[in-house]
Amino acid sequence: MYFALILLVIAIVIVANTVTIVPQQHAWILELLGRYHGMLTPRLNIVLPFIDRIAYKHVLKEIPLEVPSQVCITHDNTQLQVDGVLYFQVTDAMKASYGSSNFVFAITQLSQTTLRSVIGKLELDKTFEERDLINQSIVNALDEAASNWGMKMLRYEIKDLTPPKEILHAIQAANYRRARKARVDRRGGRSQAGTDQSGIWHAYA
Repeated sequence: MYFALILLVIAIVIVANTVTIVPQQHAWILELLGRYHGMLTPRLNIVLPFIDRIAYKHVLKEIPLEVPSQVCITHDNTQLQVDGVLYFQVTDAMKASYGSSNFVFAITQLSQTTLRSVIGKLELDKTFEERDLINQSIVNALDEAASNWGMKMLRYEIKDLTPPKEILHAIQAANYRRARKARVDRRGGRSQAGTDQSGIWHAYA
């Protein structure tokens, strides 16, 4: 009786390790004796214990990746502190497993290098005006390289683009002067309109 119970437990363990259910929007890489053997898709799969091994598990959903803040130099030699978010998706689980030892690190480094290159071609004022161009340029450059890693770059979004404090203060001061001048011009226009209207009434009088 005791021996039969041990056999039952062993059988349950073997069955539990043999039957594998892959969730929706996932892809798992199966290795046979250390070599690529196949891909497990969302369904009930059979994995042979001690022979097969699930080596990698990939999520096929859209993945957001924070790109750390870094200093970029513009074409007119101004420093900018820039950070952003990159959205990508695994499209080939096999390439994602064997194309790079750490594809997240590789994508992060490449996105930072590309961002520095793109901003280095623009002057300071253009970096604020051309955010969409910067974002798209980074996606295009990354997508070409990331295809070898089984990735699809979906979009990049700059979160913060901050110049040095002295330049930021100068920009704020210039904006204040323009706003003040616009208010003065509007008041002057109203005063002139009032004067013109008064002159018309005097002429008819």
